Amino acid sequence: MFPIKKILCPTDFSKPASKGLEAAVELAEKFSAELLLVHVIMPSEVAGGAMVVAGTVAEGFHTPLTIQELEKNAGKRMQKLAQKRIPAGRTFRFRILFGRPAEEISRLAEEEAVDLIVMATHGESGWGRIFFGSVAEKVVRLAECPVLTVKRPRN
Repeated sequence: MFPIKKILCPTDFSKPASKGLEAAVELAEKFSAELLLVHVIMPSEVAGGAMVVAGTVAEGFHTPLTIQELEKNAGKRMQKLAQKRIPAGRTFRFRILFGRPAEEISRLAEEEAVDLIVMATHGESGWGRIFFGSVAEKVVRLAECPVLTVKRPRN
């Protein structure tokens, strides 16, 4: 596991994810590691040919323009997040991917030869966990490299 040269940090732009990013930045500074942020956009098909993306329904919009717009918006959010949470002078890269988050995060980690994935858990329990599962849990199972999960703080 050591030395850690490259850290991957997934984000969905939520408050818990910012705690994961905080930990990733701290580790990147400690180990002088490269920081790679990733956001995965998950388009999913629903009945009737409509596509649900980021909480909106669009009839049959699999067009490149829609995908470009989603990617552009996510890129802007990633830049804002980095400006707010990553100290000046700390270099980083980011990627915007499409697909199932756990699979894409794990695939990217292997493709980029990542040494460590640092990600937040959302703390779902009960029906939420049964119905939606946990992306962090799936990444732990799928990833070839170690995964550090950061629990969301108790309020």
